Amino acid sequence: MTLLAPGDRIQLTDPKRKLHTITLAAGAQYYTHRGAIEHDDIIGRPEGSVVTSTNGSSYLVLRPILEDYVLSMGRRAAIIYPKDAFAIIGLAGIGAGSRVMEAGAGSGALTCFLLNAVGASGEVTSYETRPEFAAVAQGNVETWFGTSPDNWTLIPEALPTDPQPTALDAVILDMLAPWECVAAAAHSLSPGGRLIAYVATTTQLSKFVETTRADQRWTEPRSTESLVRTWHLEGLAVRPDHSMNGHTAFLSVCRRLADGTVLPAPKRRPAPGAYGPDYAGPRPPDVPLSDEESGLSG
Repeated sequence: MTLLAPGDRIQLTDPKRKLHTITLAAGAQYYTHRGAIEHDDIIGRPEGSVVTSTNGSSYLVLRPILEDYVLSMGRRAAIIYPKDAFAIIGLAGIGAGSRVMEAGAGSGALTCFLLNAVGASGEVTSYETRPEFAAVAQGNVETWFGTSPDNWTLIPEALPTDPQPTALDAVILDMLAPWECVAAAAHSLSPGGRLIAYVATTTQLSKFVETTRADQRWTEPRSTESLVRTWHLEGLAVRPDHSMNGHTAFLSVCRRLADGTVLPAPKRRPAPGAYGPDYAGPRPPDVPLSDEESGLSG
């Protein structure tokens, strides 16, 4: 059992289940609206202990897990929330030894999850075009891991449009226009490698999916969103909570085909009007023009 010591990051949970994250230091105090808490009352105790503030309020003491950290860390860009980070790691098949690239590091939340997942034997490369975001991501990653991980490379620039082939296992695109990086991802991924786009709107989702179809180097995309609903549990009062962690983004995933492979045409025909005259995106190669578009109507 490792006892809590100066320099440890801990999480205090108050009687209303509000979380407070602090770093222990000998002789220091943490002030809350329920009174002060002496760090020395925590140092030397095991996790799962309870300490009391100067006004008699009790606080549960635990080390935070990564989910707690990313929800409370400093940010300049919006973060990828844990529910989506968990889904990304699962959908992309990321595990120990995986080689992963993300375009759009933001505040570094997903970066921390990816580095945890790939372990010391894997590699993560992060691109971030905005230097102020890159600086925040660097600081947040170093705070969580205690240093900048040796297997992480942060590049403060845009993803190259024609990168050298790197045989990656997964590419995650967290940006406004991920369809602009579909070709670059194809250069970077091994056959069977996974491409995931994280987008907020249906128009972004549609354009990304149709771009991958028109590119013809990808399996049929699968698109999802994750909704998390907590429950109130108290005796016989068991019901859904009134609020929930709803829509944050859509995830669309597809896999790189081997060079020269032609994906079998889908047997399901597009819905009438799906690619009508008002559709402005890329058209899958096996979808013919309608009579109205080809000028044959009337």
